[in-house]
Amino acid sequence: MEMQTYPKFTPEMKKTHKILIPNMAPVQFRILAAVMEEAGYTCELLENCGSQVSELGLKYVHNDTCYPALLVIGQFLDALGSGKYDLDHTALIITQTGGGCRASNYIHLLRKALVKAGYPQVPVVSLNFSGLEKDSGFPMSLPFLGKLLAVVYYGDLLVALKAQTEPYEVEKGAAKALQEKWLDTICGWIHQGRGCSSREMKAAMPKIAAEFAGIPVRRTPKVKVGVVGEIYVKYSPLGNNDLENFLASQDCEVNLPGLMGFLQYCVYNPSETARLYGGNFFEKHISDWILKYIEGMETVVINALRNHGYHAPLPFRELIRLTDGMISTGDKMGEGWLLTAEMIELVCSGYENIICAQPFGCLPNHICGKGMINKIRERYPQANITPIDYDPSATRVNQENRIKLMLAVARERLADREEPPAPEKTLRHTQELREAHAAV
Repeated sequence: MEMQTYPKFTPEMKKTHKILIPNMAPVQFRILAAVMEEAGYTCELLENCGSQVSELGLKYVHNDTCYPALLVIGQFLDALGSGKYDLDHTALIITQTGGGCRASNYIHLLRKALVKAGYPQVPVVSLNFSGLEKDSGFPMSLPFLGKLLAVVYYGDLLVALKAQTEPYEVEKGAAKALQEKWLDTICGWIHQGRGCSSREMKAAMPKIAAEFAGIPVRRTPKVKVGVVGEIYVKYSPLGNNDLENFLASQDCEVNLPGLMGFLQYCVYNPSETARLYGGNFFEKHISDWILKYIEGMETVVINALRNHGYHAPLPFRELIRLTDGMISTGDKMGEGWLLTAEMIELVCSGYENIICAQPFGCLPNHICGKGMINKIRERYPQANITPIDYDPSATRVNQENRIKLMLAVARERLADREEPPAPEKTLRHTQELREAHAAV
């Protein structure tokens, strides 16, 4: 049987093709688009949403495929069918993490779907760090990798600053406007070939944090909610039914652990595998050397947040230690042990109300997310964790009602901590004491 060939993205296509980018993490991927444009590519970050996206995914992908693949492929097909693009000069880019997860098969499912939908000429570019696509016309040079790290650093900082400022701002829309201003500024720097060196980022990040800290706020007590889960559903408004905006409408402060943690997790795992199951000295230590490089800028992000009065995530090395006695670091399918560690970090940081967002049928998330909830509650009784499944058949109303139940518990606990006893509650308690004393 002859293997089916597919169009490859060649270096020459850099000048002739527009690359469409799926919108997984809106802030980070907007900066990613600027990095690609500065490298000479023409690209566009997709923003098409709606029910037609999942319907197209269901039409061209088997319904046993995980929800993120269905949505990403549906978003691509919806864009290609919109009439906005010259299909002979359009390419698609998709990330691949590798490992024992269905996400590693996205690119093959996408190529099959393109043929079935009548777009066999559209090439697919794989953005991966594990050698899954060795013949891609999208080379991974060291300078380009350095800029990709800058994408994550800047993006995570802007997401954290807006999330911790917006619920308390006196003038509504101030934090969002400032985030937009800095996104435009950072993308402008990148287009000019600057802003991504360690020196430039070390100078810029405290300034960014200081501007957010200068927004007038009223720090009234709010329910604090952390969001963890499968990487696409966790970050993508399309994947989680605009979860962040829904939580904002419920007057919550949201903590979305950064993309940097997942990147460090992917770097850490190869050497941990070699340490657990055997490998040479180089294999056992290469992750440590790369992590040490990343940690330099991780410290800058953490200090920029802390020094301006914001909550900062734990350094990755400390995140690893949170797994002790809870879950093995050998558990690394999908989000693996990181998912458990992020939940523990959130609980310990005051974000004990947690939504675990996962695609229905995602085995790694059901084990390391939903499967770890009772164990986390045993050690941290204050943990208020609700797993939410996302799937084409799951209705938004049911998802939001489950979240509202979790928030109702959170509000009761917040009221008990922050408010003095209500007069009627005090009177009732006094009467009960008197009756008990009389009975004695």
